[in-house]
Amino acid sequence: MTEKTARRCSSWILSSLLAINLALTAGCAGNAATARYSASNIGSSCYAKALPTTGEGGLAWGDTLNMAREKSLANCIRYAGRSGGTPNTCHVVLAECKN
Repeated sequence: MTEKTARRCSSWILSSLLAINLALTAGCAGNAATARYSASNIGSSCYAKALPTTGEGGLAWGDTLNMAREKSLANCIRYAGRSGGTPNTCHVVLAECKN
């Protein structure tokens, strides 16, 4: 292939990829947003934050104070383990319900 033909071919491929990308984006733009969380978590009034001595902690919402505490503790253990912290030292440092 000559240089002129290669440029035409690559230009055509780039244009095609751009058109496909725009078509896919336009197709998804009209869809309604889907919730990532279950409906029971929407509007939960209680929250809790748990922290380890080192590493990342966890914040969670729940319908009850106890549920929020349990979820935040579970999140703390998971995130502390991923961040190289100490998951076995997680404890809830803040827990309250909003009115």
